[in-house]
Order: sequence, then structure tokens, then C-alpha cells
Amino acid sequence: MAIARTLFDDDHRQYAAALDRFIALEVAPHYERYEEQGYVDRELWRRAGSAGFLCSSLPEEYGGAGADKLYSVVLFEQLARNAVQNLLGWSLHSEIVAPYLLHYGSEAIRRLWLPRMAGGELIGAIAMTEPGAGSDLQGIRTTALRDGEHYVLNGAKTFITNGSLCDLVVVVAKTDPAAAGKGISLLLVDMRWPGCSRGRRLKKIGMRAQDTGELFFDDVRVPLDHLLGDENRGFVYLMNELPWERLQIAITAVAQAAAAIEWTSRYCRERQAFGQPIMQFQNTRLTLAEALTEVQVARVFVDRCIELFLRGELDATAASMAKYWCTDLQCKVLDACLQLHGGNGCMLDYPIARAWTDARAARIYGGSNEIMKELIARQLP
Repeated sequence: MAIARTLFDDDHRQYAAALDRFIALEVAPHYERYEEQGYVDRELWRRAGSAGFLCSSLPEEYGGAGADKLYSVVLFEQLARNAVQNLLGWSLHSEIVAPYLLHYGSEAIRRLWLPRMAGGELIGAIAMTEPGAGSDLQGIRTTALRDGEHYVLNGAKTFITNGSLCDLVVVVAKTDPAAAGKGISLLLVDMRWPGCSRGRRLKKIGMRAQDTGELFFDDVRVPLDHLLGDENRGFVYLMNELPWERLQIAITAVAQAAAAIEWTSRYCRERQAFGQPIMQFQNTRLTLAEALTEVQVARVFVDRCIELFLRGELDATAASMAKYWCTDLQCKVLDACLQLHGGNGCMLDYPIARAWTDARAARIYGGSNEIMKELIARQLP
């Protein structure tokens, strides 16, 4: 890139190199099997935990490394650069689910669950989306009604990352169904409890190794002490955490687009057509130059958003801008790069093919890009 990045120091770069080695040794040899079976093995989770690649930003007292969030940024970027975005479940487990427990759980909850999440012994998930409610969280139908010392949880969730393997789920439910968004709460659910069940593992057009499933709750009795934060404050907590989630998606999008340019540039210097490398054709160079420029612009913006987040100053509007713009750009760049690969771009032996199919969902999950534009529009002067 033309503009040097200033976010990372040598320790972050060493962490990135260690993660690259881990992916090469522990992930890449099994990746085709993971895609065929629709999930990664639990043993890989345990090895990732032992190597320090899960929940690294958690305080040491809860099993983490107490590392700054830039180590998490490194994780997002290296997964994308190595074309293993299917390990999205690691990111969600470490930097979406674990923070809900850390920020809103009781001390007992933190000490009971977080160390085992950091070690890869337990897999976490968050259950927001329902068959009839996606980006509109206020439209959820799952309920959790008080009954003595418990909430009685009923409902169905879908498109749940880590759904078929998860041990622990943050469930978004209505504790006051008549109050719309003001009646939403977050409950921590152990999937071993009676009434918890799983549906099918969902087959997707991309991210085929990423475990995505359905969860069902039928009169599940959730102890009152497994409420995260205060009752009926769940929507506020979701809004507090969503900017970081959306920034994570933007970080991954830019990293994957940058990686696609590198893969394609190398390919175009090696691939011959009409007696010369296809990089010699003006169309190839102009296409890659345009992509490189747009990714550079996106990276500067995202790095600035990261800096704001680290200072506690990232707002929902900037996060929505980053998520929408960068995932749209990701798909645009990947499509252009796949085209330059010709027929080989459609072969899953090439990382560009996997990245292209994996990327499409990024414009939908974390809040669809249309919803991001609606959120941004609320700030118009």
C-alpha cells in the first residue's frame, strides 16, 4: 500500500506470523474436509485456545492474555488474508460473545464461563436472528417470561454462527413482549439444559466450513442470575456492542480485498495469454490500479475507525459507514479479481474462488447494508 500503516508494533507482527504458521500447519491441511462436513473440528478450537488465538483480549484473570484489541484486529486480518474466513466463528466467539459476558455478566458468570471459552473448551454463540426477524431486532418473537426464580424461554433462532457446536449462547429475547425494543433482554443459556435443541446445519453458498445452524428453545428454565445486565435493557446493550461487531466486518472486508489484489497480481504476472503475461494488457493493469486505490482509501478510513474504537470514541454512524462501504467494496474487488483469473477463478483450488463465495454474506450479516444506510441517513443535516 502507498500509505504505511502505523497501528501495529513488532509484537503484533510476531503474533500475525505465529497465526500464519498455525493456519498453515493446523488448518490448511484439513480445510477441504471442514468445508465438506460444514464445521471445523472441536480439536481445532482447543488447539487455537492453547496457542492463545481465542479471547486474547480478555483479562488474564478470566483466562485471556490481557492483550490490546489490535491483536484481535490481527486475527481478523490474517484469517482473511489466508482465505480461511470460514473461521469467522473464532472471531464471533472471542470478540462478540465473550465481551457480552465480560461487560454485562456477573462475576460468577465471568469466572464460570470465560476461562473455558479462552481455552477452546467451550464454544460460544449469540442468537439474535429469527425466521421472521433479521436486521430488525425489535421484531423478534422469542420470549423469556419470569416464573419464580427462573425465566421460561421459548422461541426459534436461525443463521446462528457456531449453532451446531455451541455450548453457550447469548439469547436475545423479549422479557416484556408489549414493550417492543424496550422489552428486550439478554440471557445466557447452557445448551445442555432441558428444552434446548438444535435444528439442521445450514448449507450456504459460501463459508461452507463455518458452522451455521438453527436453535430452538422450548420452555427452557433459565436461572435469573443468567440474565446479562438489567432486565429490558438488552436492546441498549446490543446497540453498545454492535459498532465493534460492524467494525470487525469492515476490517475483514478490507483485508480480504487487499489479499485478493496480491493473489491476482501474482497470477497475472505468471499467466500467459497471446504470448505475454496478462499483466501486460492495459485492462489488467487499470483494473488492479483502480482496486488498489479504492482499497487503500478504505484501509485509511478503517484504520482511523480502529483508532477511535481504541479510545472509546467510535460511534454507530462511523461503524455503519465502514461496514456498508467496505463490504460493498470487498465484493466489487473480489469480482474484478476473479474475472482476471478467467476460468481458474471459478475453481475452488484458487483462493480467489473461495474468497468470492465467502464474501457475499458480509453485506447481510451484522445488519444488512441497506439498514446501515438507514442508520447513516438519520444523521443527515
